[in-house]
Amino acid sequence: MRLAVAALLLACCSPAAAQRDLSKVEIKVEQVAPGVAVLFGAGGNIGLSHGADGNVIIDDQFAPLAPKIVAAVKSVDPDPIAFVINTHWHGDHTGGNEALGRMGAVIVAQDNVRRRLSVDTVSKRFGQTIKALPKAGLPVITFSRDMSFHLNGDRLQVVHVPNAHTDGDALVYWTGANVLHMGDTFFHRMSWPFIDRESGGSIDGAIAAVRRGLSLVRPGGRIIPGHGPVASRAELQAYHDMLVDIRGKVAAAVRAGRSREAVIAAKLTAPYAATVASDGFIKPDDFVGGLYDELKAARRR
Repeated sequence: MRLAVAALLLACCSPAAAQRDLSKVEIKVEQVAPGVAVLFGAGGNIGLSHGADGNVIIDDQFAPLAPKIVAAVKSVDPDPIAFVINTHWHGDHTGGNEALGRMGAVIVAQDNVRRRLSVDTVSKRFGQTIKALPKAGLPVITFSRDMSFHLNGDRLQVVHVPNAHTDGDALVYWTGANVLHMGDTFFHRMSWPFIDRESGGSIDGAIAAVRRGLSLVRPGGRIIPGHGPVASRAELQAYHDMLVDIRGKVAAAVRAGRSREAVIAAKLTAPYAATVASDGFIKPDDFVGGLYDELKAARRR
């Protein structure tokens, strides 16, 4: 299990991991609302605000895909990409930063994203080193909590949710279009949640992030997850309820002194198996085991 999670961490966090063959990846565009689209390819889902004021994208996948991402954006709106908003620091969301920065895009992120992208990061748990991005790939505008973009006839509200998937996560909400990009605080259908605890993530922060998203989006809104298909508000609510339920059951087991093996064997994720792919990159045992480790460590403190 630990090797599987290590492989995921490297794939998500390291731009170097993207040097695998991505030549056959197609960037597909789905219009979500007037002036709002989502791009699917390899890596995190890309949100797109387009209109008279120019193009703003949320995340940019892997470096080799940058030309395809630019072409996909141009198929919607011929203007250049003016801004890139990173939802967090992982390489499947920031790999295109350098190329797009050199093209003139202004990169924006929460303070901790720039801090992590600016230095080599050593994962002690998995024995991996993620290299810093060059200057051209670093965010040039950062924020501590929230900020807004008033563009394309809408307000993009960028909201920091601390210690969720990582310590630098941001949600992006189109207040007029009622579309919410959750970044990796929401994995929809294709995997169990990935909480990067080495990057400051936590289960309680992850739950709080989803709750914050629910407080933003109105009924009928569309949700762009970090990975997976576009979702409804009801599906985001169900994701929240699943996190709360499993967290509560694991916490109760830790208080009762049950072993890690026994908690995993209890198959606490089984009631939700129909809504999550069984072959996702985080398996149910990985998810529950990580929760157990986190909650047990917290109980010792």
